[in-house]
Formats: sequence, structure tokens, C-alpha cells
Amino acid sequence: MQVLVTGAAGFIGAALSERLLARGDTVIGIDSLNDYYDPRLKHARLERIARIDGARFHFHHLDFADMAALEEALDGVQVDRIVHLGAQAGVRYSLENPAAYVQSNLVGHANMLEFARHRGVEHMVYASSSSVYGGNDKVPFSVDDRADHPVSLYAATKKADELMSETYAHLYRIPLTGLRFFTVYGDWGRPDMAYWIFTKKILAGEPIPVFHGGEMWRDFTHIDDIIAGVLAVLDHAPADDGAVKAGGSVKPHALYNIGNHRSEKLLDFIAVLESACGVKAAIDWQPMQPGDVVRTYADIAAIQRDLGYQPTTSIEQGLPRFVQWYREYHGL
Repeated sequence: MQVLVTGAAGFIGAALSERLLARGDTVIGIDSLNDYYDPRLKHARLERIARIDGARFHFHHLDFADMAALEEALDGVQVDRIVHLGAQAGVRYSLENPAAYVQSNLVGHANMLEFARHRGVEHMVYASSSSVYGGNDKVPFSVDDRADHPVSLYAATKKADELMSETYAHLYRIPLTGLRFFTVYGDWGRPDMAYWIFTKKILAGEPIPVFHGGEMWRDFTHIDDIIAGVLAVLDHAPADDGAVKAGGSVKPHALYNIGNHRSEKLLDFIAVLESACGVKAAIDWQPMQPGDVVRTYADIAAIQRDLGYQPTTSIEQGLPRFVQWYREYHGL
């Protein structure tokens, strides 16, 4: 099977590409390799993927928001399924550079839907986000909950992606599945994420920024559990049978939460990280940031019921593994 993976040099995209190659698939990777964070990490991920099977990994350095470049690069290339993970990430950065989110997350997503339509792909899985739930007071967050009040532009673009996908599933009967990821962490992760920033500063003896008095909770999900869920979803396209799917659609379009189904208090998370680093953290207390939410917590009943998804990695297991990887990667 030939799988097109956008964002292939990203955290989740690279991990997924490795697993697809390991199970015998061919991967066509796309990434713009932008400088939102250090491109050297992205290149290192690509080198790691190529070492698994360079003959079945075909990488294209391009921006999928450029439809002409996308079509030219993949002209005549067979694509059976798509996992569209590429996007402009980051809640706080969306306050600084909204145009990047419009271009990548809206124009780019529309391009991928058009590509899927014209190529007649078996299934396109795409990345949404837990941020679509905004400041919902009801926890845990269920895919059946209303998600109409995003508190950041990033969240608004992800909700828009879900709406566009519903329309394409209705008009063109394309099998589509959106995945609402909950705070993914682990080896080869993103340097803009809190766990990476905390680890870097703790090991350097610098204070870590903690917002809202530490009264924040996140459903931290290890990358291994995320990839297990993505693969299960990829292999089970929603049927065009008129039945109600997860998320409420009667079209061939499903929505799933992928989380750990545990909402960890930030201060408890920091305590586990301190233990893994062997250093007590100094705290730089800061106010709540615009666009942030106090709590995320995934109700994963739908994906458990439909696909048997069951996360197995606790932060007590996952964080020490990340710290060990971090030390090795940076030669510490």
C-alpha cells in the first residue's frame, strides 16, 4: 500500500512514517521544512526514517498549500491512502502570525481534500486537535459535545477543517476521519511544547515558566499510543452506509479523540519530570496566557468502541524515556 503522509518530517508524521515502513507499506512524505522550530531536528527525523527503508520512503520538499507544486510532484504517483498531519501548529504562535495558519491549515487542508477527491483515495485521515473544545466546562471532552467556541485561531482553523471535511464527505463521498489529538509528547518531539521546554530549562538550571499558578490540567498522550491509534484508524475507513459515525455524521466521515483518558495536573507532571531529570525545578510563575485553556481531558469511548484503541503509557513511564532520549540527542 502507498500512503501519502503530509508533515512527514514533523513529530507525529515521522513516527508514523517509521511504523508504516516497518509494516511493509510505501510512504510518500511531504513537508515544507519550515523554521517554526529548528529544521535540523526535522532533517534528523528524515534521516532516521530513510535508514529504516530508503527504497520505500519517497520524500518531497514542498508546501501542500501550493496546489500546483503538489500536483506536479505527485503526477503519476499512486496514492492509496492519505494521512494529512501537516499544519501550522501552536496555539500561542497563532496570535503572532495568523496568516501562516490561514495558509497552511485552511488553504492547505482544502488542497488535500481536492487531491483526495481527484485521486479517488480509499481513505484520508487528518489531524484535528483537542483545542477545538475551547473552554468547555464539561469534562471529559466527547466527540459528541458542541465545539463552537474556539479560543484561538489555531483551534478555529482545526474546527474549520472538520467542517470542510464533512462537506467533502457529503458531496463526493470521500471516506474521511479527523483525529482530535490531545497533548502528544515523547522522543523526537517538538521543541515548542512544554515538556521539552521544561526539560531543557531544568537541566540547564534555569527557571521554568508555569502559568495560572499551576492550576492547569492536560491529557498527556505518549507518541507510541498516538501512532497505534492512527494506524487503527487508517485501516478502518468509515463506511458510506448512512449510519451515524463517531462525531455525529451520517456521511463517510468520523471524528475521534485520541488521548490518554487521564487529565494530569501540571504540577504533578512537573514533579515526574523533576524526578526523571534528577533536578528540582525553579518556578517562574506567570499569568494565564491568551488562547490557553485550563483543562483538557479526552473521552475516548468512541475510538475504544469502534477500533479497540487503548493507551498504555503513563507519564511515569513516558517522561523518563523522553528525558533519556533528550540527553542522548543533545549529548548531555
